[in-house]
Amino acid sequence: MKKIKLIRTRKFSKKNQYLISLTLVLITVSISYFFSDILGYRTVALLLMLAVSLNAILFDIYPVMVSALVSGLIWNFFFIPPTLTFQIGKAEDALLFLMYFVIASINAILTFKIREFERKQAEEQEKEKAIQLYNTLLNSLSHELRTPISAVIAAIDILQDQEAKLMQEQRKELYVEIELAGIRLNRQVKNLLSMSRLEAGFVQPKLDWCDLNELVLGAIQSSKEKESTHQIEFRPVEGLPFCKLDSGLVDQIIQNLLHNAQQHTPNGSLIQIQVDSDSTSVSIVVSDNGSGFPENEMEMVFDKFYRLKNSTPGGTGLGLSIVKGLAEAMSGTIYLENQANSGARFTLVLPCDFLPKHSVEDE
Repeated sequence: MKKIKLIRTRKFSKKNQYLISLTLVLITVSISYFFSDILGYRTVALLLMLAVSLNAILFDIYPVMVSALVSGLIWNFFFIPPTLTFQIGKAEDALLFLMYFVIASINAILTFKIREFERKQAEEQEKEKAIQLYNTLLNSLSHELRTPISAVIAAIDILQDQEAKLMQEQRKELYVEIELAGIRLNRQVKNLLSMSRLEAGFVQPKLDWCDLNELVLGAIQSSKEKESTHQIEFRPVEGLPFCKLDSGLVDQIIQNLLHNAQQHTPNGSLIQIQVDSDSTSVSIVVSDNGSGFPENEMEMVFDKFYRLKNSTPGGTGLGLSIVKGLAEAMSGTIYLENQANSGARFTLVLPCDFLPKHSVEDE
């Protein structure tokens, strides 16, 4: 897919393709004419053929063929003796002139065909990759969605069939199971919607003043999972000024990072959140005391649908890719590192404005 992106010049209008290809030929002619006494007209032919080859890489076939024709005529007029005329004095020069057209045309056509073949191959590989990725997503979703849905159906069936026989504590447990299943379903739907919005370019941050301490505390409260015994530690920073951020996007980033930590560390693990600020940005650090990430996989953890090779079953591989996408949508950065002792540390840095303290006092 990268090769296709390198040849965006083929998306130019026909007029621009003709204009740029002919400009390249004229630039080559101008330079060659200035050094014509040193180069000789045979060397100039090679330079012009190089310009035509470059056009073949960049543009469609018709602008390339026109540039080959124009370059040949210019070469004849300005460089082949007698100069400043279309006459050719020697038979060998006439043959050379004819061979220039033949070789330039063949070179242009072959180069164009090779690029077309590479483009088609890249498109096929991209399609296969997309199919593989979406198969991975469907397989993950089949587990992630089926499990909570089955739990909800089973709990409701028990409540309907045996409600009279159930004790109050048993009913409470079934209601908790339904609640947990609903939370899991809501998280998956939210992630899918976020990924769709990111891919479509519909994520536009809505900035407003917010208390970062309260924002983090709210995200922690929303992320607590009843079946988890993880400890989440956060000490609010005193005197932290109000920040102008999209609180909804930041909340989702923190929740995804917390869920990722809970999912990939043993029960009872400690998860810590720290916030800090400077004159132009805020940083939010989410760290844990688990086993960290394999060094050879750290560069891929933010890729869409990527799941660690030795990770436990479940998960769609969307959480961290959404974190990165939302951070970039706010012109921020997110990076991962393993801590010296143990565990992983995610650092989110977001540029923002701060509300002066006297403005808060006036409020």
